[in-house]
Parts: sequence; structure tokens; C-alpha cells
Amino acid sequence: MSTPRSASGYDLTPIDAARRRDLGRNLSAEQRHILFEHGTEPPFCGGLLQEKGAGVYVCLLCGLPLFRSQQKFDSGTGWPSFYAPFDPAHIREIRDTSHGMTRTEIRCARCDSHLGHVFPDGPPPTGLRYCLNSAALHFVAGDLPPDLPAGPA
Repeated sequence: MSTPRSASGYDLTPIDAARRRDLGRNLSAEQRHILFEHGTEPPFCGGLLQEKGAGVYVCLLCGLPLFRSQQKFDSGTGWPSFYAPFDPAHIREIRDTSHGMTRTEIRCARCDSHLGHVFPDGPPPTGLRYCLNSAALHFVAGDLPPDLPAGPA
């Protein structure tokens, strides 16, 4: 059986529950709440909101590349926002009807960690706004190797 890979060459084999727990061992309470319990950090508080460097934002839990700095924009919402993912296969979308509204939750396709939500009010060329929790991401400056091992960065 072949390993499922994204078009950009990354291993998308789902991480099992035991490995997920192991990877989450050293997370802060806030990171666990966001990644595992679908929490949200307060607006304008996230450590990556003001990050302006060139690089890639990866999943904090498994290291899968999620967004490029070139697709980041200032949405004014208080959370890091992007108009396109690194690779569409790296993001899983789920209908979210919590809090009395209907939204689209986004999760990491490899480890199923909660990342944030996507909204149809972003800039061109996609018209999308991927609204992320800084606590769900790790910023890697510069270019990435072809694949990263799963684990907190």
C-alpha cells in the first residue's frame, strides 16, 4: 500500500490517537485547548499576528506545511489571516454549527488538529480568509525541506 501524498509531496498518512497524544505531551494548556478542543485564542494576542518574515507556517503538532508567508494579509480581525493554503490537500474543512452560527472549521489534514476557520470575505485572487490561531502554528523562516517529520517544531 502506498503512502498518501499531497501534490506538493508531503506525507498525509493520518496520525493515530496514541501518536497524537504523544505529540501533544509538551504543549501548553492554551495550545492543547486550541488544537484538541477546538478553542480560539483572544484576538490581537497571538504571537504570529505581527510576523512579517518570509517562510512557511506549519502545524504546531505534526509539522505539515499549511500556509506561506506570501499569502498572509492583514485582515484587521486580530488573527493571522491567509488567502490560500500551502497545498489545499493539507487543510480539511468541516461544517461548524457551534456558537449559534454556521462556519467552516479548518483542521490539519494529517493530525486533525483544529487550526481556525475559513470565511468567504478575503482578498483576491481567492476571496477567502483563512483565519488562524497563532497557537496552532509554528513559523519556519525560509524554505522547507521536501518533508518534515511529525512532531512539535
